[in-house]
Amino acid sequence: MERERWDMAAPHNRGSKVGQHSQKGRGRARVSPLLAKLLSFRPPKQLQLQGGRPWRLASPTRALCQGLLPSLEDLLFYTIAEGQEKIPVHKFITALKSTGLRTSDPRLKECMDMLRLTLQTTSDGVMLDKDLFKKCVQSNIVLLTQAFRRKFVIPDFMSFTSHIDELYESAKKQSGGQVADYIPQLAKFSPDLWGVSLCTVDGQRHSVGDTKVPFCLQSCVKPLKYAVAVNDLGTEYVHRYVGKEPSGLRFNKLFLNEDDKPHNPMVNAGAIVVTSLIKDKNSYHCVSLQSKYLKTFFLFRFQSERESGDRNFAIGYYLKEKKCFPEGTDMVAILDFYFQVGLPAKSGVAGGILLVVPNVMGLMCWSPPLDKMGNSVKGIHFCHELVSLCNFHNYDNLRHFAKKLDPRREGGDQRVKSVINLLFAAYTGDVSALRRFALSGMDMEQRDYDSRTALHVAAAEGHVEVVKFLLEACKVNPFPKDRWNNTPMDEALHFGHHDVFKILQEFQIQYTPPEDSSDGKENQTVHKNLDGLL
Repeated sequence: MERERWDMAAPHNRGSKVGQHSQKGRGRARVSPLLAKLLSFRPPKQLQLQGGRPWRLASPTRALCQGLLPSLEDLLFYTIAEGQEKIPVHKFITALKSTGLRTSDPRLKECMDMLRLTLQTTSDGVMLDKDLFKKCVQSNIVLLTQAFRRKFVIPDFMSFTSHIDELYESAKKQSGGQVADYIPQLAKFSPDLWGVSLCTVDGQRHSVGDTKVPFCLQSCVKPLKYAVAVNDLGTEYVHRYVGKEPSGLRFNKLFLNEDDKPHNPMVNAGAIVVTSLIKDKNSYHCVSLQSKYLKTFFLFRFQSERESGDRNFAIGYYLKEKKCFPEGTDMVAILDFYFQVGLPAKSGVAGGILLVVPNVMGLMCWSPPLDKMGNSVKGIHFCHELVSLCNFHNYDNLRHFAKKLDPRREGGDQRVKSVINLLFAAYTGDVSALRRFALSGMDMEQRDYDSRTALHVAAAEGHVEVVKFLLEACKVNPFPKDRWNNTPMDEALHFGHHDVFKILQEFQIQYTPPEDSSDGKENQTVHKNLDGLL
């Protein structure tokens, strides 16, 4: 991705053909021969169907009729291969992880299973040609294409996770706090443990630090159990037994609202009642499925919590007296169940902080040392820094905090950035970058402030492969005019690039302007790019 970043000064020099500040833009800019070789790439001129017959799609409509899934498979291969005939397996896995997806993602099970099988049965086990690659990805091609087209909630996931890692290191330097010691099992944790893990709504995942050390969720499980109860039983049924307003009291206070119900599911009394609803409906399967991995851990934690949980037993008996449980509920059994899932006697006692950014991601911080309020010292610092860096706060958008990072966008004015990247890729002869832009649905005919297109720039620089790619694959207009009425053919002729001039001359004769369509412009662009790239 480094090749898409560039120095703003270079294209806007007086002699640059990207900026073209001088009249008619007749300056010259030099490109390193080594850089030109590195960025040069010859894409396949055509695909071959069985029998050797070339496959050329005449229009986006025809492409859609013949089906997009095979097209997406080919397109994905050429995007990752970058001009090579085979893809190293490690390169595919690395590219996949850069999007935020993991090989353990259950949505990619078919792809990973087929990849393992292919590696076992082929002689060239570390390389994938196009046919093997398509065979591996075809079951999950929609998800993979979405990932590589940066259509997830956080498009540039690598950049975002680099910020997360920086915040992690900053919080790691925080000292102070005490590990909870009133529950013996919690007191055994090292105060140096510190981990952060996140998952977006699209399944992008990232972990840093001590994320393999098992720990008890404690009160962080309350919103999860409430979500399970509401999902299984419905909001109306759940709130027959528990309220939804703040209590203004401590979380473990033995107190009910005026309707003799716990104030909300986030206090201990409310959590115990919600637990009874889940237990009553045998809806704990989502947790019990994981219990086989942590049986010993949960047993010790259960015993430790139960021995020090007198107040929760008092709350339970008080709830029973006020008839807060459904009929036939065994209060002692419910309390046992309550302890098993890790609910504490005070908030954040294990050092965990569960953070949710609505419609973006869930994030878990964990560090055992607690402050005077019972919250993780490192976790609180991390959350404050995260909100300071990113505009995740509810009021950030209302206050127009443009200086804050918004990882949900690709950054800056998107059109300006796309024009800059497109023209610079044409300027340097970077066909690989142009292919990625076409895959993402970018308009390959967009213009700068001088009405110059990527084809103008490529023709002026004499990049034959770029010109061919734009004309053959992207099917751009071969004779657009800039603000001085110069066409790409004029640029090629003026700078003595006769091979480019010939190519443009041939395509100008063959070119047929596209007919107007009622489809959206973005869909037209995507379909045209898919058609051309294949």
